[in-house]
Amino acid sequence: MDATDSVSPAGAGAAGTAGAQPIGAVPDGAVPDGAVPDGAVPDGAVPAAADPAGSGRRGRVVGLALACHPGPALAVTALGCALALGSGLDGPRSALVTAAVLTGQLSVGWCNDAYDARRDADAGRRGKPAADGTVEARAVWAAAAVALALCVPLSLACGALAGVVHLAAVTAAWLYNLRLKATALSWLPYVAGFGALPAAVALSLPGGPWPRWWTVTAGALLGFAAHLADTLPDIAADRAAGIRGLPHRLGARGTRLLLPAPLLGATAVLAFGPPGPVDAGGAAALVLAGAAALAGPALGGRWRKAALAGAVAVATVDLALLLARGVAGA
Repeated sequence: MDATDSVSPAGAGAAGTAGAQPIGAVPDGAVPDGAVPDGAVPDGAVPAAADPAGSGRRGRVVGLALACHPGPALAVTALGCALALGSGLDGPRSALVTAAVLTGQLSVGWCNDAYDARRDADAGRRGKPAADGTVEARAVWAAAAVALALCVPLSLACGALAGVVHLAAVTAAWLYNLRLKATALSWLPYVAGFGALPAAVALSLPGGPWPRWWTVTAGALLGFAAHLADTLPDIAADRAAGIRGLPHRLGARGTRLLLPAPLLGATAVLAFGPPGPVDAGGAAALVLAGAAALAGPALGGRWRKAALAGAVAVATVDLALLLARGVAGA
C-alpha cells in the first residue's frame, strides 16, 4: 500500500453524520445543471468507441517503420541499387542485389533501435519508437530477426562469394550495434560495410569478376567519413550515455577537423586510381568534393547536420565518378 491508499473514500464518509452531505454536493442519482449523465455523449463530441479500432495497430506499424532508421537504410539501399544498375547487371539481378541490401539494412536498423531502447529512454531521446513506447522492443527485435533471416538467402542468391562478402558486412554492422559502438574500433564496421558494398556488387556480375581496388578503397574511406559525420551531432549526448567510440574520444572539434580527410581521400582514390592521367571528370569531382568536404565541417556551428550534409554531397559526387569508372575489372 502506498501513500495514496492510506485513506479510503469509504472511511471518510463513515466519519460524518449518516445521510448528511457537504454544501453544494449533488444528491445520489441526481444530475447537476449542465452535466452529462453517465453513458451520454455531449452534442458534437465523439465517443471514445468511435475511434478507429485499428489506430493503435497503425501506430505500432508506423513506429516499427521508423525504428528501422529509414533514412540511412534507404540511402544505402539506393546506393546498392545504383551500383548494381551502373555495373551492368540486368533488372532481375539488380532487384535481387537491392533486396539483399535492403533486408540487411532493415535488420541493422531494427537491431540498433531495439538494443538502445532503454538507454534512449533514459536519455529522453525523441524519435525513438522503441524507447518512447510506440512499439515494444521485443517486436523490434523480432522484425530484426526476420529481416536478417531473409537477408541470408537473398545475399547468397547473388553468388556464393558475393553473398559471403555482403553477409560479413551485415555481421560487422550488428557487431557495431551490440559491442563496437562504444569502443575505439567504432569506425571498423563502417569501413567494412561501405568497402564491401561495391565488392559484393562486382562479385554478383556474371563470372564474378574481382572488384577494382580503388572502388573498395574509396568505399571504405567513405564509410569512415560517414561514421564521423553521423556521430558528430550527438557526441555530447552519447558521451553522457557512456558511449566512447572513436569520434567521442576525438571530441567534436577533433572529429570536425578530421572529417574532410577521408572525404577528400575517397575522391582522390577514384580520380587517380584508374590507369592513365586524371580526366576532366576526375578533376571536376575533386573540386566539387573538396568544396563540400570543407564547407560541411566549417558550417557545423550554424547547422547541426552541416557535416553530414557535406558528407552526403561528397558521396554523391563519388558515386557519379564510381559509376563512370566501373566497379569491376581485371
